[in-house]
Amino acid sequence: MNGLIRGSAAIVGAAESDLGAVAALMNPMDLMAQGIYRALEDAGLELKDVDGLFCATTQARTSAMSLVEYLGLPNIYTDSTIVGGSSFEVHVAHAQAALAAGLCTVAVIAYGSTQRTVGRRAASAREYNAYETPYRPFLPATAYAMAASRHMHEFGTTREQMAEVAVAARKWAQLNPVAWEKKPLSIQDVLGARPISYPFTVRDICLVTDGGGAIIMTTAERARSMKNPPVYVLGCGQSITHASITSMPNLTHTGAIESGRQAYAMAGMKASDIKVLALYDAFTINTILFIEDLGFCPKGEGGRFVEGGAIAPGGSLAVNTNGGGLSYCHPGMYGLFILIEAIRQLRGECGARQVADAHTAIVHGNGGVLSAQATVILGDASAL
Repeated sequence: MNGLIRGSAAIVGAAESDLGAVAALMNPMDLMAQGIYRALEDAGLELKDVDGLFCATTQARTSAMSLVEYLGLPNIYTDSTIVGGSSFEVHVAHAQAALAAGLCTVAVIAYGSTQRTVGRRAASAREYNAYETPYRPFLPATAYAMAASRHMHEFGTTREQMAEVAVAARKWAQLNPVAWEKKPLSIQDVLGARPISYPFTVRDICLVTDGGGAIIMTTAERARSMKNPPVYVLGCGQSITHASITSMPNLTHTGAIESGRQAYAMAGMKASDIKVLALYDAFTINTILFIEDLGFCPKGEGGRFVEGGAIAPGGSLAVNTNGGGLSYCHPGMYGLFILIEAIRQLRGECGARQVADAHTAIVHGNGGVLSAQATVILGDASAL
């Protein structure tokens, strides 16, 4: 991300909207606005202070126009870049650039989805793909299952190792008061659950919930006088390697390799400098792939790395401390929620799931079928 300056922007507010199954007749704009007002309150700001708006949702083709109308904020700077679930990590980089260029002074990044209420198919209609659709794949599960099967074939990764990811996420969720799923979960529970697409069962796959939220960004200078301690944007990176899974260059190597490289270079950091990992875990294989591709273990060793509760509470690496998309929430596009969790960890607000001495975090978003990868490195004042 050439041109972005390490630490030039900071996040000063963060909040979720209602989550899970929201009230009848609520729509994505309602949830975005609810998240925005809560995030502004968290930041000690008001709607009139906002002059930059970044948003995306599959339920509104022109989400920026709809949200500007809803909020009554004509003529503000807008960006509705949409590359799937990683859109919001991309928005962080875009907002940082817009703030630096003086295009806005207070930027809001927002998301909302009622996919559980209206149904997944209604919330996210799939485009016709002449090379894949005739074969009737069950997307996105079939695509991720291909990557998981290939990882098993190449590196000996086991079903039990993938199940470890789901079990760890559930243990973190049990420490999160607003997590959707908190029932105890064992490796055998994951393996014995309803099959979806080999090698996955339903417990290898993210939740289907409603939800939304927002974060507030401003310049580092202004952030120092705000209500909460600033969380600084230290590094950003992105990579789009394909759109369709049949065009993915290598099923076991994702664009996180490149997006992570860019983010580490901008931040002047390496994996060993990171305390908290917030990864887009739509499927259990995602966590394994991203731990590898972001440099926390060598390629092919992710399955062995997560064994024995290594990424669960009390393990050697704090990963998806809110419970992740597997147990906390997953309203279609999850990338905003990992930003919110990382921010709260760096501000020390996570209660029973708080990671000790959390001063740095890596947030990694995933869009499409392992298609669009975007990485953001965050830090508190001590990390500057």
